[in-house]
Amino acid sequence: MEGREPELRLFDSSEELDSCFADYVYQISESAVNERGSFSLVISGGDMANRLGKLTRPPFLKTVDWSKWHVFWAEENVVPDKRHPDSFYRQAAEAFISKVPIMPTHVVSVRHGVPGESAANGYEFSIRQQVRRRTVPVSPSSDCPRFDLVLLNLGNNCHVASLYPNHPVLEEDSQWVACVSSDASRESVTLTLPVINAAANVAIVASGNDVARSFSHVMMEPKADEPYPAQLVGPKDGKLVWFVDAAAASLFLHGHGTSAT
Repeated sequence: MEGREPELRLFDSSEELDSCFADYVYQISESAVNERGSFSLVISGGDMANRLGKLTRPPFLKTVDWSKWHVFWAEENVVPDKRHPDSFYRQAAEAFISKVPIMPTHVVSVRHGVPGESAANGYEFSIRQQVRRRTVPVSPSSDCPRFDLVLLNLGNNCHVASLYPNHPVLEEDSQWVACVSSDASRESVTLTLPVINAAANVAIVASGNDVARSFSHVMMEPKADEPYPAQLVGPKDGKLVWFVDAAAASLFLHGHGTSAT
């Protein structure tokens, strides 16, 4: 990884993490709007939409310049329609987007009800349109889009977005979006590593006991010939910040003989 060293922020509880996380997103959005006149946010599945829910309440609701926000997804399940319970679009709409005045035309989602490859190709085309319109700038070191902020969750097998261990998609270097399957029954659409690593800012959230072992592996194990997906995240011209609660950090802290503050 060629970018700056990642920053690690540890919190005593998930509630404290959520509060600081909301403020972090707000600060980056303000900086992007002041600098470029718009803010591009990429969100993931899992509980990410619920964490962003704090932005729908005071003081953020009235202070955020929502008209300048553009929302994208780092991943989406291939499901029949956007109302499906496994749709990350639906989760984000219910917990976050429907509660703030983001313009509908500024919400760039993955198409539902089509085969995975078609969904991936269509989503990449949509992102390329946003780059042509200069809603999203181009990375200074590649032809990839430079999103202002990409939000990822650490999974219990050290994956982020829908980038799974030992999957060929980790080697993808030409496509911005790919269709992947974690098992025989489920497909998903994901941004590829070059796009994630072209972002100005990336945040990875590790929360709960379920990911304690994964977080410890990512932080403490050397990068092998087949590194964990989360170890491959490192913005080349940006900054990576980890948001980690005490439960997720427990094994890591035990190994270092320290505690969360």
